[in-house]
Amino acid sequence: MGHVSWSYKASSNLEAIHDHIATDSGSLFYAKRFVRALINATRKLETFPRCGRTVPEFEGSGFREVIHKGYRIIYRIVEPSNEIEVLAVIHGARDLERAFQEDWEV
Repeated sequence: MGHVSWSYKASSNLEAIHDHIATDSGSLFYAKRFVRALINATRKLETFPRCGRTVPEFEGSGFREVIHKGYRIIYRIVEPSNEIEVLAVIHGARDLERAFQEDWEV
């Protein structure tokens, strides 16, 4: 049984999603609820780390994803411990390759 950890970038993504929803809807309640649902969508990875599909844009990278309400939760399995590291949470409408390139530029 693996443990799910969140990278700094993924945590920042959650924060940005929260802020966007809170600003757009004017409701902290809905923003918190949605972010909590995104986090809960990764709980099944603790038991079934390979249940997410391979990320098509990064074939062969070992990146996998689960999708929740239009958001792609990108993760990787850290061998041999089967620990799960969530790398990013990106809206499905965004160009994933561009988002990764922009988000990781120094």
